Amino acid sequence: MLNFFSWALIKLEVTRTLRNKKFMFFSIIYPSVIYLLISGTQNTTDKVPHTDLTLQSFFMVSMASFGALTAVLMGNSERIAKEREKGWVRQLRLTALPSRGYVLAKIASAAMVTLPCIVVVFLVAASAKHVRFDLWQWFALTGVIWAGSLVFAALGVAIGYLASGDAVRPITMIIYFVLSILGGLWMPSATFPQWIQNISEWLPTHAYAALGQAVEMGGAPHAKDVAILCAYFLLFAGGAAWLYRKDTLKA
Repeated sequence: MLNFFSWALIKLEVTRTLRNKKFMFFSIIYPSVIYLLISGTQNTTDKVPHTDLTLQSFFMVSMASFGALTAVLMGNSERIAKEREKGWVRQLRLTALPSRGYVLAKIASAAMVTLPCIVVVFLVAASAKHVRFDLWQWFALTGVIWAGSLVFAALGVAIGYLASGDAVRPITMIIYFVLSILGGLWMPSATFPQWIQNISEWLPTHAYAALGQAVEMGGAPHAKDVAILCAYFLLFAGGAAWLYRKDTLKA
């Protein structure tokens, strides 16, 4: 169970995130602009190989997922590294805050950014590219993409404790682009050589995008994709908590 300090920190982190207008603007607008740029070069009738999914619909889910990934991964890792340098984390160690409370607070604050990001991409796709789904699919797409982003929020916390303030951005960028490209967020993974597809199907970003694609095609997310994301979440969140405790012991 989380104690009083954990809930207080969660409230503080969520409030800080919502007040950061520059970060909120970039996180919400950026993926929608990228979606328009990419989908504008695609024919509205072209289909993703081996599926009945149009490229317009495919890129809508991909860019909503990519935007959520951008917000939680980039925001968490850099913010935490800076907080460590400024001594904020050192102050938290003087409280009764458990490591799981710290990690959950960071994940919760990052998750607040992803919801408006996802909704704006959907609105742009529906209005500008005439993407159409049943009402239940819109709600299901929002839910699975939002829930899946928590995996990368946990990864951002772990990176923030692995890297120093100067190194955190390049390390995060490398991980960010590798996961995005190989996971199939920029282009369908079915277009990759077979050996890259074999790697891609075990990456968290591939499973993440597959959640929304399954809903788009009228089905439920595949058990394998859900299991992969759950395993990565436990790995990243557990690693972040361990790194927080380790950093505490060093201080």
